[in-house]
Amino acid sequence: MKRTTEITDTEILETFFRKNTALNIYAIGDLDEFFLAYTNFYALIADAQIRQVVYIYRGSEPAVLQGICEEDEKEIMKDLVSEIIPVLPEKFYSHLTPGIEDVFKEKYSLKSYGKYFKMSLLKNNFKFIPADETEIIKRITPDEFESLNEFYDRAYPGNWKDERMYETGKYFGYFKGEKIIGVAGIHVYSSLFRVAALGNITTDPDFRGQSVCKKVTSVLCRDLFETTDIIGLNVHKENVSAISCYKSLGFEINGNFEEFMICRKDSL
Repeated sequence: MKRTTEITDTEILETFFRKNTALNIYAIGDLDEFFLAYTNFYALIADAQIRQVVYIYRGSEPAVLQGICEEDEKEIMKDLVSEIIPVLPEKFYSHLTPGIEDVFKEKYSLKSYGKYFKMSLLKNNFKFIPADETEIIKRITPDEFESLNEFYDRAYPGNWKDERMYETGKYFGYFKGEKIIGVAGIHVYSSLFRVAALGNITTDPDFRGQSVCKKVTSVLCRDLFETTDIIGLNVHKENVSAISCYKSLGFEINGNFEEFMICRKDSL
């Protein structure tokens, strides 16, 4: 007998997600108190065991549905996602293992935002790439948040970011004088669960091709590994230069998914 239920016990959820830590870094990080108040986890249970978990992060606008699983678990995940449709908002963003989106096609409009790889880096596999003595790479302080936003507007327009993440202190900038020309930050960070996920990484267009991202990301990873054991990230499958950069630091590909904006057809 199968049933679907919301789960709030973080120990139970962590035990499930740790079956494949590399694939579930975002999910594990969202168990941290910093994210938990904004997150709802739903599980499909059969024979008294959790078979699959999906969750909704409501700390951003729109909310984000995460339905990531291993290939041989897709049918179970599709069953679970179908069951929670009544609790979903009319419009939401999503990260879904390919094929899961099929459950929405009858009543929802879907717009793809690309296919992505999930990559991860273990502490023991990290290859630090040092900066030259003349290069300035440092932690971005609250006094520089306005400059950080101006940098993103210039170098990465339309990029999704959650400014709450700035408060973690896990954003590093590559500076030319007072000007930020490269940034590496995070989407998820938890010292309690010892995981982090990188995000909002980019370089000023005028300085690309000079290893700016590689060096600033390397410094960020070194800092994160003081309190974490594994770091993850999502990267567009067609972003060959970024994939090469991350592999040079020791990252490996662990899975794939597709991003969609999903809206109920009767709300359009």
